[in-house]
Amino acid sequence: MSLQLRYRLQRGDFALDVDFKLPASGISALFGPSGCGKTTCLRCIAGLEKPQQGLFKLGEQCWQDSARSHFIPAHQRAVGYVFQDAALFPHLNVEANLRYGYKRLRNKSAQIKPGMIIELLGLSALLMRSVENLSGGERQRVAIGRALLANPDLLLMDEPLSALDASSKADIMPCLEQLHRELSIPVLYVSHAADEVARLADHIVLLERGKLQAQGSTHEIFTRLDLALAQEPDASAIIEARVESHEDEFALTRLVFNGQHISLPTLALDEGHSVRIIIHARDVSLALEHNRNSSILNILSAEVIAISELNAAQILVQLETGGQKLLSRITRKSASALKITPGQRLYAQVKSVSLL
Repeated sequence: MSLQLRYRLQRGDFALDVDFKLPASGISALFGPSGCGKTTCLRCIAGLEKPQQGLFKLGEQCWQDSARSHFIPAHQRAVGYVFQDAALFPHLNVEANLRYGYKRLRNKSAQIKPGMIIELLGLSALLMRSVENLSGGERQRVAIGRALLANPDLLLMDEPLSALDASSKADIMPCLEQLHRELSIPVLYVSHAADEVARLADHIVLLERGKLQAQGSTHEIFTRLDLALAQEPDASAIIEARVESHEDEFALTRLVFNGQHISLPTLALDEGHSVRIIIHARDVSLALEHNRNSSILNILSAEVIAISELNAAQILVQLETGGQKLLSRITRKSASALKITPGQRLYAQVKSVSLL
């Protein structure tokens, strides 16, 4: 099943002109700078904006087809919407806010039950609280729970973490990851924060000035040399791996992906647990031989896929290791000395790895 949309909307000097398909599963991120059309696109999907030309299909459901003058109004669309501001009902406590959409369901045998969401989002201790007395992170958890308890066919999230401080973000991120693992509802997640997208998204739609610039898996988009993400100072690659073992003597956890190994400070995770890690291009150096007399633990066998010039002094090298992409930012002088060329086999020395 897929999600298909095509919108053309003119509002003043801004024009939205997009046409793409997405998998109707997992988390797809609409990503790009402020003003690129992310929120407008989401509002069109929800039926809150009516573009001059539009088509939206979720599997066999058609919510809009302007060619047939077909338009389902917002209140009839099976959508859960989480805004930047939690927009909770101030006269209701947490439990009443959560149950607001659920009690209006005609089908009480729906997949998502209040008890499930209360547990997943860690809300049991807050149920009797006034929403006026919640922290920003707590309010957003309640807003997410309320949207999910309407048992939507699609969940829309518009910059849900943008108003939160770092501590609140750290609290809510594991909840979003848990929802991703436990629920099958497709999610469209709007953000301009690369770290959020890297951690949560399976698929990325990159927008620029109201138009589609690129789309693909999160791993692919982050490492494409022709896109702005790879040109940024924090350019990075995302690697999917699993916990292979723990080295208690040295307080390290050893990860594996397709025969390649990476060690990082101990993770409180069981063996076999899947993880997503991020490796910045600036933390990857290259060598023609495996240097065993080095303090760098993570040395990966790699192949050069492509090279891009960043500036007069630096180049960006796209690598493949263990079937996944990696980036390395090195000087042009080093690239010349090593005679870096596409197809070359060498070793990527990873100085720092972060768990996402």
